[in-house]
Amino acid sequence: MPATTVLLALLAGVASFVPPNFAPNGATAVKPDAGQSATQGGRSDASGPELPRARVDTREPATSGRTIHVPAGESLQAALDAAQPGDRITLEAGATYEGPFRLPSKSGDGWIVIASNQIAELPADRRVGPSDAGHMPRLIAASKSAIIADSGAHHYRFAGVEVTPANGEFLHNLIELGSDDAHLTDIPHHVVFDRSYIHGDPKKGTRRGIAMNGRDMAVVNSHLSDFKEVGADSQAISGWNGPGPFRIENNYLEAAGENVMFGGADPAVNGLVPSDIEIIRNHLRKPLAWKLGDPAYAGTPWTVKNLFELKNARRVLVEGNLLEHNWPHAQNGFAILFTPRNQDGGAPWSVVEDVTFRGNVVRRVAAGFNVLGRDDIQESRQTRRIAIHGNLLTEVGGKWGGNGRLFQLLNGTAGVSIVNNTAEHTTGGIAFGGDHDPHAGFAFQNNIMPDNGAGFIGSGTATGKPSLDRYFPGAVVNGNVFIGGTPDHYPPGNYFTRDATPRAGADIRALSKTISEVVLWQN
Repeated sequence: MPATTVLLALLAGVASFVPPNFAPNGATAVKPDAGQSATQGGRSDASGPELPRARVDTREPATSGRTIHVPAGESLQAALDAAQPGDRITLEAGATYEGPFRLPSKSGDGWIVIASNQIAELPADRRVGPSDAGHMPRLIAASKSAIIADSGAHHYRFAGVEVTPANGEFLHNLIELGSDDAHLTDIPHHVVFDRSYIHGDPKKGTRRGIAMNGRDMAVVNSHLSDFKEVGADSQAISGWNGPGPFRIENNYLEAAGENVMFGGADPAVNGLVPSDIEIIRNHLRKPLAWKLGDPAYAGTPWTVKNLFELKNARRVLVEGNLLEHNWPHAQNGFAILFTPRNQDGGAPWSVVEDVTFRGNVVRRVAAGFNVLGRDDIQESRQTRRIAIHGNLLTEVGGKWGGNGRLFQLLNGTAGVSIVNNTAEHTTGGIAFGGDHDPHAGFAFQNNIMPDNGAGFIGSGTATGKPSLDRYFPGAVVNGNVFIGGTPDHYPPGNYFTRDATPRAGADIRALSKTISEVVLWQN
């Protein structure tokens, strides 16, 4: 935490950004037990969003059956067909196995584990990367998907495998865990990828890494990269037709469109909302080789949109992640979107609700959060109970393009709370309220961030109180430290630095060097 954040917090009585369990480089960090969530079942505070009710158990299962070794050149599919629950299939590290591979549905609830014969070289709970590929078997396909779960397939665990298209091939879904099953009894379930290197073709790209449409599914300690396409959205992980729970923990996640997205297509299951989603301790990033005009730009204009998007999701916990590098291209540059979408017009129940986004670092992006109250094209339900708490936002706007706004709320949200966040090196306003319905139950408390001469604004209203009254009626806005802000623009109970020349991108760290010259006063 920057020194001034601590000093200002002490002076103003503000509790600010404290990242829990944050390990962006993949190092092992203190974390909840793999089978039980410390926050499972309940709300993140007295009146805030409900946390996930269930957590996927990613602990190594016991296997009491046979060990089936598949040497290089022999058939993995034959082993998958022959395996019974409780069996373990081992594959030769360094060998290539050509698919597509089907995961058949089996009777019983024992796990079938497919693992490298050098899995011991990949320590548990450590994130793997490309340099670990030598300890992994390579699963490839030139068409369809490399791995496809049959309807009802369940209890498969992959550990220490590399999955990629055949050289020079473009695939739509590299791993397809369910798609358009119309009945919950038919969807795949209990599928885990652990310590695996999953990547698209470096030149052709791949639309999607894992289509996660089932229940009790997890991706942990893995590296997903090179998911990119020109003219269409791409994702490292995406789900739209599975009820959950889902767990995405301690991974590197790279994609041009949306690095991670839930929703985006109408569910085949009537009334389905992907739920009980944990996204914890991951690194979500876009390479600068994809950014037009950057010195590192590699020459292909992959379609870039955002880092994280929810279009249809409920009870989501996003905690301890690093999200970085996002710029305007096929969208306007907001890094994080909570935007309900009845995507194809057949899912009016689509909603984004009960989302807790806490203890994350968001940096080097064109703008921060875009929160939409209702789908502005098709019928949807209202966005409600969103908590954005205890995050650090830094290097927002400026050379990254966009409007530099930290928060944009549109079309009448309900119960959005923005609390205990710190922002620095920003060039835009704090919050934009939109131009349509006002937002109910809005709270903005105990934050530290530059005002940048814009503060709170909305269409057709002046900066500050007029915009708060029009777009955030009855809002609770207090306990904040606004760097360079004008006290008359805000309700009573906030704090301001007496900075004679409020400037865009106020440098909180630099202020710490002259803290004796910084005067806080309360309006």
